[in-house]
Amino acid sequence: MEDIPQLLLRLPGDAWNGVAGSVTELGSRLHPAHLLAFVLIAFVLYLARDRRRTAQGFLGWLFPKSVYLTRSSLVDLQLFLLGRVLAGVRLLTAFAAPTSFAVMTLAALGTLTGQPFESSPASRLETALAGFLIVAVADFCVYWVHRLHHEYPIIWPFHAVHHSAEALTPLTVYRKHPVYDIISRTVRGALTGIAQGLILFAFIGELSALTIGGANAVYVIFNALGANLRHSHIWLDYGPFLGRVFISPAQHQIHHSRAPEHHNRNYGEVLAIWDWMFGTLYLPQRQEALNFGLSAPSGAPLEQPHGTFREAFIGPFVESARAFRAATRGADAVASTPEDPTP
Repeated sequence: MEDIPQLLLRLPGDAWNGVAGSVTELGSRLHPAHLLAFVLIAFVLYLARDRRRTAQGFLGWLFPKSVYLTRSSLVDLQLFLLGRVLAGVRLLTAFAAPTSFAVMTLAALGTLTGQPFESSPASRLETALAGFLIVAVADFCVYWVHRLHHEYPIIWPFHAVHHSAEALTPLTVYRKHPVYDIISRTVRGALTGIAQGLILFAFIGELSALTIGGANAVYVIFNALGANLRHSHIWLDYGPFLGRVFISPAQHQIHHSRAPEHHNRNYGEVLAIWDWMFGTLYLPQRQEALNFGLSAPSGAPLEQPHGTFREAFIGPFVESARAFRAATRGADAVASTPEDPTP
């Protein structure tokens, strides 16, 4: 397997757009502004806590070698580069086109109702409401795509790559298998586009740049207010009230925990209301000691299945095929079982 420098040298020219976009686009968590916010928020938390326990100083506390200089973090970096390469050559984004779905939805509604869509200016209230609804729909999609990956063994291996991280850093958010990214982007793009079409047809009339900008601004604010802490060793909880509305960094860290009581909890990205609504919300009562990585239902740590880039990329295909064969055999066994003769 090629090492990182060789891999970088072999990237196609347009693939650099994906890598560069991760640090230049304001919506990216790796934008310098969001990384600076990560450092500043962490510094405030550092000052507010007992600094006598951190003899290594702030930078040593913020970037411990036991977290950042690990095999797990190296795999994070390799999967990040793969994801940016695919994004740069549009292998992932080709499946996620909300605008296309919005146009198709408008055309279908116009045909069904006999009232073709007519563009008209939207008020500020309508624009703000549309932006909120777009974010809510997108977050709802993220919740269910995330949850279904946990609940179905055939697709779980592709998401297990993310959960196999044994150390969390801001780069871990990009520790995703391309198959998971394609599924997530496709579902999110399709349903968000359909929602945009419904909103336009129902009461907006014109999806202006301001509307899209308002929706994007929510994610920019979300990233600036500590999103990078979600994948880190730094605890930040929002408390019992806000924790039912927004997913805190601590709540997402709990989602990565090996402890049985934390399994299959806190699926949300921005909003906690979906977890609250569907019974998967976990609110910590106090700071908890967490161990990250894959574990058995009992909480016993599992052997790392993704210790290398090759294992992280190829392994999920093997595990998914094995789960598919098991499900097929189970279905065949049920079909071949004679019916119960008792009434």
